[in-house]
Amino acid sequence: MQLFRPVQPPVLKHSQMSAYYREYAPSKRLEQYVACYWTSVTGEVDGDQWNRVIPDGCVDIIFDLRTTSAAKGAFVSSLMRSYELMPIMGHQSLFGIRFYSETAHLFLRYPISLINGNRVYLEDLWGLGAHRIVEGLCEATDIAGRIALIEDSLLQLFQKSPIRAGGLLETSMQYIYECRGSMTIGSLAEKVNYSERNLRRIFQSELGVSPKELIRIIQFQSLLQELFRGTEATFTDVALKYGYYDQSHVIKNFKAYYGVSPRHIFST
Repeated sequence: MQLFRPVQPPVLKHSQMSAYYREYAPSKRLEQYVACYWTSVTGEVDGDQWNRVIPDGCVDIIFDLRTTSAAKGAFVSSLMRSYELMPIMGHQSLFGIRFYSETAHLFLRYPISLINGNRVYLEDLWGLGAHRIVEGLCEATDIAGRIALIEDSLLQLFQKSPIRAGGLLETSMQYIYECRGSMTIGSLAEKVNYSERNLRRIFQSELGVSPKELIRIIQFQSLLQELFRGTEATFTDVALKYGYYDQSHVIKNFKAYYGVSPRHIFST
């Protein structure tokens, strides 16, 4: 199975971090469903500061570890289609679970398409079980304890889920990951032996986005991943490797998903 590891601005080399952000790998039992766990902690904020969040093909559950209400202490962040600038709140402590979009429904119990565009509290999906998890995370004294609690909860949810991984959506996403987004809907349709029309229907029904749009997001993220890891190739060569046929193409895509041109992030 091809694992896809998206990146967010705080982990990029030249990102100016406004908050202390860190990612943690899931256990082997959950690595095909969870891209990572993450924490974001801020202290006193001087003036208006913003966190940039970019599309990564994933869906997050975000827990507020300083919440005063277990019912409102966690919510689902839907599949992003463009970048967002979010205000940094002072004295904030967040814990997140980043799910791969094609398997998130196994844990959330609902198709992602029903969540997109809405602020959905975890209580609405998991009931009182969400309260216990929020309270447990807030009471835990370290990240190891929080991850252990979350992994135990996720495994229990998975075991109780009437749905299992597999099917057209999951198979399609594995091909997209393997090709790093460098493919067309036509070539994807050939690989999974379904019509383009059926592919569009499944993606819209389950995720609320077209396969073309998700392919573009994975293509963009794959470019970021290689640049983040470091390469001796030029920026232009890396861009061509991932299907960006000219400079205007990659700049347009970067601005749509990151909000700035590549030269603001990497030496081009």
